[in-house]
Amino acid sequence: MPAARALCLTSLTSVVLGCGGDRPSPGSDGDRGSGSRTSGATLTGAGATFPAPLYTKWFDAYARETGVRINYQSIGSGGGIRQFVEGTVDFGATDGPMTDEQIAAVNGNVLHVPTVLGAVSVTYNLPSIGTTELNFDGTLLADIFLGRVTRWDDRRIGALNPNVTLPAEDMVVVHRSDGSGTTFIFTDYLSKASPEWGRKVGKGTSVNWPIGLGGKGNEGVTQQVKQSPGTIGYVELIYALSNKLPSAKIRNAAGALVQPTLKSVAGAAAGAQLRPNTDFRVSIANASGAESYPISSFTWLLIRKEDPDTARSKTIGDFVKWMLEPPAQRMAADLHYAPLPVPVIELVRKKAVQ
Repeated sequence: MPAARALCLTSLTSVVLGCGGDRPSPGSDGDRGSGSRTSGATLTGAGATFPAPLYTKWFDAYARETGVRINYQSIGSGGGIRQFVEGTVDFGATDGPMTDEQIAAVNGNVLHVPTVLGAVSVTYNLPSIGTTELNFDGTLLADIFLGRVTRWDDRRIGALNPNVTLPAEDMVVVHRSDGSGTTFIFTDYLSKASPEWGRKVGKGTSVNWPIGLGGKGNEGVTQQVKQSPGTIGYVELIYALSNKLPSAKIRNAAGALVQPTLKSVAGAAAGAQLRPNTDFRVSIANASGAESYPISSFTWLLIRKEDPDTARSKTIGDFVKWMLEPPAQRMAADLHYAPLPVPVIELVRKKAVQ
C-alpha cells in the first residue's frame, strides 16, 4: 500500500484528506478486490452535511490505505447538487435526490449511489424536563412547523406525553436556512404524514417555512437549539447525540412510538423496493414496518454514469468498492448510521462499480 496519510480537519464544513500522520488504517486488510490504485490521486466533492461525520472518517481511512486524497466540502445537499450540475466537483453528495429537471441539466448522466442510511432527529431544549424523551406524531409536528401549535403546554403535546410536566412557554421553531437534504427528509416525512403540509408547504431541499429561525447546516441548527431554551428543530441523529440533545420518539405508520436507532432505521429500509434497473432514488420516509423509524433516508453520492475522464471514473469506482465492504460499513454503525442492507450493496456493485 502507498504511504499512509492522515486527516487534517479544521471543521465539519471543510474536510481535507491526506495531510500527515501515522495511525494505522481502520480496516486495512488488503486491497479488498478494488484493483490497483494511484498514490497521490485527488478527488473533490461537495454536498450534504447529514453524512459529513461519516465521510470524514471514511475519507481519512481511505487516504491512509490508498494515498488517494478526497477533499469534501459539507455545504448542504442543495449546494452539492448545484456544484455537481455545474461540473465544478468530481462528485456530489445529497440526502434529497435530484429532480428530473436537475438530472436533465446534466443530460441524464447521473447515478445516485446510496452510501448508508441515517435518521433525522426531532430535538428540543427544555431545561425543566432535561433529556426526557418526548413523543410526537406527524400531524402534530406539521402543525408545530406550520405555526399552529405555539406553546409547549399545548393539550395535543400533553396528550402524547401524559407523564411529563410541560412548561408554560412559547415554542421557537428552528429549521435549516440553506438547501438541505436533511430538510428534504424531514419535509418528505411531513408531507406523507400530513396532507395539509403537503398542500401548503410540500417537500424539498428548500421550502418556504411558515415560521421559525434558520440555521446553516446541521451544525447551525444544532447550535441554535443547544443555546436557546424553548426551541425545537430537526438534525441528523449524530449531531443530537454528540451534543447531548434529546431525540423524540415519533409515531410511525404502524402506530408505534419509535426512537431513532440503527435497528429502527434499518427497519425503515427493509421494505424499500429496489430493482436492478433502479436509479436508487427511493423514499423510505414513514415506512410501514412496526419497528420503522419514520424520518429515515438513504444518503447518496452523485457520480457520472458515463464519465469522459476515465482516470477519475476509475478512482471514484475504487472508492465505491471500498465503501461497500464490511469494514467501511461497520464504521457507519460506529457513528449511528445504519449500514446498507446486503441486497442494496449487491445492486450498487452491479450498477456503479465496473
